[in-house]
Amino acid sequence: MIELLGSYLVVFDSGFDVLRYLTVRTIGGTITALFLSIFLGPIIIKYLNHLQFSQSIRDDGPQSHLSKAGTPTMGGLIIFTSLIISSLLWADLSNYYIWLLLLTTFLFAGIGSLDDYLKIKEKNSKGLKGKHKLIFQVLFSVLILVIYLYLSDGDNLYFILPFNKDFIFDISIVFFVLFGIFVIVGSSNAVNLTDGLDGLAILPSILITGGLGLVAYAMGNQIIAEYLYVPFLPLSGELIVFAGALIGAGIGFLWYNTYPAQIFMGDVGSLTLGAILAVFAILLRQEIVFAFMAGIFILETVSVILQVASYKLFGKRIFLMAPIHHHFELKGWPEPKVIVRFWIITFLLVLFALATLKLR
Repeated sequence: MIELLGSYLVVFDSGFDVLRYLTVRTIGGTITALFLSIFLGPIIIKYLNHLQFSQSIRDDGPQSHLSKAGTPTMGGLIIFTSLIISSLLWADLSNYYIWLLLLTTFLFAGIGSLDDYLKIKEKNSKGLKGKHKLIFQVLFSVLILVIYLYLSDGDNLYFILPFNKDFIFDISIVFFVLFGIFVIVGSSNAVNLTDGLDGLAILPSILITGGLGLVAYAMGNQIIAEYLYVPFLPLSGELIVFAGALIGAGIGFLWYNTYPAQIFMGDVGSLTLGAILAVFAILLRQEIVFAFMAGIFILETVSVILQVASYKLFGKRIFLMAPIHHHFELKGWPEPKVIVRFWIITFLLVLFALATLKLR
C-alpha cells in the first residue's frame, strides 16, 4: 500500500520515491510489526485469559512444566495479526509471492486455531487428530503449490544443491509438488514439535526468516545473483519486506513469550510459522539451504521418530524424553539454558547455510 502511495506521490515530488525503496519498506515493515505486536500483546493476553483459553500440559511431560498450566495459548494470533497488517502496508501487493505467503498464513493458522480450540474445549493436549491434521496440511500444501504453478506458468522448476554452482537440476511438476508437500508438512510439524519451551521455537524462526530474507534479496538483485552463481528471481527481492514484518512480529511476541512466558504460541503459531518458512524456501528454490538453517527443528523431529521407533522395535528409549529438548531438561539443564543454547546453534547454522551460497 505504501509502495503504491509512493508511486502516486512521486509525480508531485521525487523525494517520495524513497517510499518505494526495498530497504526503507523492509525497515518500515519490521518496525510496524514490532510495535503492533507489543501493543496487541497485553490486549490479546487479557482477552484469552477472559475466555479461559489456557494451555493444557502433558501429564507425561517434565514435572517442572505443571506450573505452566493456566498460561494462555494461541499467542500466534499476536504474530500473524501484526504480520498481515504490516505486510499489507509495506509490501508490493502486485507481487504474487507476497500473496502466496499471506495465503499460507491464513490456511495454516486455520488448522492451528482448530487444533488449539479442540485442546481447550476438551481440556487435554491432544487436539485435532493426527490424521485429520495431516490431511488438512497436505490439501493446503497442494493448493498453495498448484496456485504457484499457475501464477508462475510452471517456470523455475529446478532443484538446487549447495557447494557447486553446476548442481542445478530441472525437475518435473510431479516431483515439485510431492517434494513441496514434504517440505511444507515436515516444516510445519517440526516447528510444532520444537515449541515446547518458552521462546524455543520463535527465535530460531526469526533467525531463519532473516537468513531467507537475505537470500531473497540476493536472488532478486541481478548483480548479486550473478556474483553468487544463484538463479536471478526478479520477484524474490520483495520477500525481504515480508521477512522484515515477520521478524518484527516475532520479536514483539518474544517480549511476552520469553521465560517465564506470559503467553504460549500455540499450534496456531507453530504450525503456521513452519509452513511460512517452508513456502518461503520453496519460492526461492532453496529447500536444502533452508534444511541447514532449520537443523534444530529437524533434530527435534528426528529425536521423536527415533524414540518411537526404538520403543516399538526394541522396547527401549534412546532419550529420557522426546522431543530432545525434554531430554536435556531431565538431565538437569535449566529451561533457559536449553533455550539459549538451541538459539546459539540455530544462529551458527544460519551462518553456515548463508556461507554455502558463496562456497560454490
